Amino acid sequence: MRYTLCLFAVLAFIWLSNSGQYTALILAFGLASTVFVILIARRMKVVDGESLPLQLWATLPGYYLWLLRKIIVSNLEVAACVWGGIVSRRTTISPCSERIPVDLSSDLGRVLYANSITLTPGTVAVDIDNNSVLVHALRRSGLDDLKRGEMERRVAALTDDTPVSEL
Repeated sequence: MRYTLCLFAVLAFIWLSNSGQYTALILAFGLASTVFVILIARRMKVVDGESLPLQLWATLPGYYLWLLRKIIVSNLEVAACVWGGIVSRRTTISPCSERIPVDLSSDLGRVLYANSITLTPGTVAVDIDNNSVLVHALRRSGLDDLKRGEMERRVAALTDDTPVSEL
C-alpha cells in the first residue's frame, strides 16, 4: 500500500508541476488520470519495491552529488584529450574495452552501476551480465579507475547491496 501511495504522490506532483493550471476541472482531470494510471499499474503488478525503490530516496542525493563531481572531472579529462590531440597533433586517445568484474547481487545495483559508468564521459557500459560489465573507454585510465572499485562500493552502499562473494 505504501508503494501505491508513494506512486500517487509522485504522479500527482508531476501532473501539478507540468500542468500549471489549477482550476477545478483540470485538477479533477489530473486526479482521474493519476488514479487510472495507478489502477493500471496495480493490475499489471508493477507497483513494488523494485519499480519504486523507496529505500534509495534518503541516500540518492549524496550519490548524485558524488556522480556529478565524477562527470565534471571526466568531462574535463575528455576535453583535454581531444584538445590536446588537436593542438599537438599527437594521439591522446587510446580506445580500449575490457570486462570489469561486478560484485553486486541485485539487478538494481548492477543497472545503477552500468548507468553510472555510461553517464561518466569517456566510458560506456556496453554489456552487462551477472558478474561483469563490458566497458569501452577512451583511455586505459578510465578502466583503471573502475577497477579500483570506488563507484561499485558507492552503488553497493546506495542500494544496501550485499556482495555476491558474501552470499
